[in-house]
Amino acid sequence: MAGGGTGGHVIPAIAIAQELRSRYGAEVLFIGTARGLENRLVPAAGFPLQLVNIGALNRVSLATRLKTIFDLPRAVLAARRMLIEFQPDLVIGVGGYASGPAMLAAIRRRVPTLAFEPNFVPGFANRVVAHFVSSAAVHFEETGRYFRNPVVTGVPVRHSGIAGIDEASAGVANHSSDRRA
Repeated sequence: MAGGGTGGHVIPAIAIAQELRSRYGAEVLFIGTARGLENRLVPAAGFPLQLVNIGALNRVSLATRLKTIFDLPRAVLAARRMLIEFQPDLVIGVGGYASGPAMLAAIRRRVPTLAFEPNFVPGFANRVVAHFVSSAAVHFEETGRYFRNPVVTGVPVRHSGIAGIDEASAGVANHSSDRRA
């Protein structure tokens, strides 16, 4: 699993990883950055996390953009080393700073790649790799036009997040005729 930064990247990535582990017994390695939420959430979910040093390219100052451009080759090489060591069957990019270098390293090594994109318009990292990934899991059918081989999957959530919601707090009426699945 490559990427992170915000909960919008990390939480679905953990849900995917948990399902892969539960359903297929998959070993999952996360690649993230030192400043993202993945540093707290991924280890707490019981997954290993390795870090690449990469910053932002989008909506930042020219100085930050230039620093990131110069850091990018090192980040791709670091991700490449991680992939060589871990030997994944698939790399799933969930967006965020670390997603770009890891996905680029996987693409260069010819490891199958899957871009996960829950937004209507893909984020910057996924737009960069969109035409090179093996496939994409998207939330909206229209989002598929950005990617090769898109599949509409929706957005995964953690089972524990759903199981812990009671009907009253979710605003579900207690009338049986109002219930719909």
